[in-house]
Amino acid sequence: MFPLDLKVQFDVTFPAIACSILSLDAIDISGEQHLDVKHDIVKKRLDVNGNVIEVRPDGVGSRKMEKPLQRQGGRLEHNETYCGSCYGAESIDGECCNSCEEVRDAYRKIGWAMSDLDLIEQCKREGFFQKIKDEEGEGCNIYGSLEVKKVAGNFHFAPGKSFDQSNIHVHDLQAFRKDRFNLSHTINRLAFGDYFPGVVNPLDGVQWMQKQPIGMYQYFIKVVPTMYTDENGHTIQTNQFSVTEHFKGAERGLLDNLSGVFFIYDLSPIKVTFAEGHVSFLHFLTNVCAIVGGVFAVSGIIDSCIYHGQKAMKKKMEIGKFN
Repeated sequence: MFPLDLKVQFDVTFPAIACSILSLDAIDISGEQHLDVKHDIVKKRLDVNGNVIEVRPDGVGSRKMEKPLQRQGGRLEHNETYCGSCYGAESIDGECCNSCEEVRDAYRKIGWAMSDLDLIEQCKREGFFQKIKDEEGEGCNIYGSLEVKKVAGNFHFAPGKSFDQSNIHVHDLQAFRKDRFNLSHTINRLAFGDYFPGVVNPLDGVQWMQKQPIGMYQYFIKVVPTMYTDENGHTIQTNQFSVTEHFKGAERGLLDNLSGVFFIYDLSPIKVTFAEGHVSFLHFLTNVCAIVGGVFAVSGIIDSCIYHGQKAMKKKMEIGKFN
């Protein structure tokens, strides 16, 4: 039985975009969305020379603020836990937003874009903009795994926080005060499932340098279910894929939210099966005999051609001598 989900393993390096800016989203045709995926994802901050500055786990194990007590109304006393405002984006009565990230998440959940983070107390307290400024000129290596349903869909790396607004997928770039990003990238590894002996994934090692100021780089991927069985009978249920690349540039400034690297996948109805096995000694011996016989047959043909050629030339020379 093949697994119900696709396990995507990836390792992508962006040499000119900071980790704090980059987000990962997954969307499929069934309508399921996973925005700003962090589970099982690790980000490495890179300097201009590609050296690692910091490793930052985004999933389980990453550093998080403690969840405070929920506010039930009224003024907070000195011995009560701090409960920050969500600035009108509270989804339930008395919800707290104690960090800049939580305020932004609250806005994203109800489909609001943040107009000015300078007015958000939590962002000012944490030095949110200073952190972004400190990471200017850095790159990011993002790697990990992602499980998606076995239906057509896409996952993509893009700058800015993502949210759904009127059934439209939007990335909020207001926090970064810019709308153009260099999304040059190198795909160190991309696999749909586990590796098996002899597999060659076409995107491993692919590099692309951005030449236009803004645009969407797209990889259209056809995933082929594959079953590999080794000589001991162990089976690996995995996938291979083929790919077509395309760059879609913005025209006349109409596609401001277009920047991103998109992996758009679909599944093939065909399954490929590989099986390892030993060749019997009798089969090997038969092959050797066939090779030896073939060598003798070809040698005989060559010898016959040379013999008849020499004989014909000799005969012509004798005729010429008599004339």
